[in-house]
Amino acid sequence: MSEKRPTAGIDELLEQVRQGYERVEAPEAHAAARTGEALLVDIRYAALRDRDGLIPGALVIERNELEWRLDPRGSHRVPEATGHDLRVVVICNEGYASSLAAVSLHQLGLHRATDLVGGFQAWREAGLPVVS
Repeated sequence: MSEKRPTAGIDELLEQVRQGYERVEAPEAHAAARTGEALLVDIRYAALRDRDGLIPGALVIERNELEWRLDPRGSHRVPEATGHDLRVVVICNEGYASSLAAVSLHQLGLHRATDLVGGFQAWREAGLPVVS
């Protein structure tokens, strides 16, 4: 009988995966998007987008479709998925699910993928543009 190794809880998992890349704050993400240096990708589900609004210019891809839409080699990719050097900033509601999503994009070879510290809520709190 083999021994089961203790598993990490979500907090430990988040800490571990975030060590593999540098996260960005809202002002940095905004500046990078404005200059065309980064693609903002909003993975929040529809009810949150309807309730809180959208970030102008952000590409909306719900979390369950993210890898299929951003894999530059995938048959279901979006036109913006131009290559593995694409800098993607993943945005969820509060900056948790986006960390796991960014790591998943790294596994697809999108080595510049990152996520927004604090998510959409931090964007809004920073007074950055939001549309209804």
